Amino acid sequence: MSYIHRLRLLIGAELLLYPSVAAVIRDADGRLLLQEKRSGEGWSLPAGGIEPGETPQDAVLREVLEETGFEARVSAILGVFGGKDFRYTYPSGDRVEYVVTLFLCETTGRSSAPLDSETKSIRYFAEDEMPPLALPYPKDVLFGRTK
Repeated sequence: MSYIHRLRLLIGAELLLYPSVAAVIRDADGRLLLQEKRSGEGWSLPAGGIEPGETPQDAVLREVLEETGFEARVSAILGVFGGKDFRYTYPSGDRVEYVVTLFLCETTGRSSAPLDSETKSIRYFAEDEMPPLALPYPKDVLFGRTK
């Protein structure tokens, strides 16, 4: 049973501050890799929670591998995001407020392991065709236009 599942047994659906990570992965054309959730939640960056004892860098590489099948390396930290705009309610009613460390990652290979059960599909999107995301990451950061 995961750390979050154990916490949920104690606090139910109450708001939980959740340290997490997300990956910005772009292809050679500058398109952004997104994961379509099997749960019907839509599209998101490869992302997830940091487990106890895990570094943020290890967490983002684990999430990228589990959700996309890509092995990757961290190139940079693009920012840390949180606050009321990063609150989310899951279909189950569980409420979270994410504190997200956003990493720029580069793929280094493809794994033969199957994708996790959360992933319906993965796809690269150009900015003008990108679907809405559940969390309001700045598009300038996602597409590399920061100063």
